[in-house]
Amino acid sequence: MNDRPRIKSCIEIAKTRLFRVEALELEFSNGEQRTYERLAGSGSGRKAVMVVPMLDDHRFLLVKEFAAGTEDYQLSLPKGLVELDETLFEGADRELKEEAGFGARQWDYITEFTVSPNYMKNHIHVVLARDLYPERLEGDEPEIMEVVEWSLDDLQTLNDRPDFSEARTLAALYLVRDKLQNGL
Repeated sequence: MNDRPRIKSCIEIAKTRLFRVEALELEFSNGEQRTYERLAGSGSGRKAVMVVPMLDDHRFLLVKEFAAGTEDYQLSLPKGLVELDETLFEGADRELKEEAGFGARQWDYITEFTVSPNYMKNHIHVVLARDLYPERLEGDEPEIMEVVEWSLDDLQTLNDRPDFSEARTLAALYLVRDKLQNGL
């Protein structure tokens, strides 16, 4: 295994409300030098969370929201940033109430994902929400999201839908399905 490249410099080359673009000047163990660019997040130190809300051991909830990247409405799991004064589960509960209109009494940590780690520094924590109850909070979404019920027994059909394309959501659902089948 090679040693990690030495970061010679890290320079912010662009910044938006949500992202910073950084240029990393790297020197590899064999002497090669390269510039890599990455999205580094806002720098706020806030965590991101994705919620798998389970109605029972098989049925879960998705939300349909406009996705600017695909310029269309997409099915996904409730997700968002955790406020600095919240725990991971408190932020997850708030996001679930804002986006799906439910709270949860039971929480389990599942995993942490990166998305495109060659180009992004961001991570998202996946949590399982069970023992749901109806409660809606007003959030920062521009419109109320449609809530769609689905079954863990039919993930292939979900994956085949044209309005479902987020790999993190699919991976989280398969992980939760396997964990629930093994007695989580």
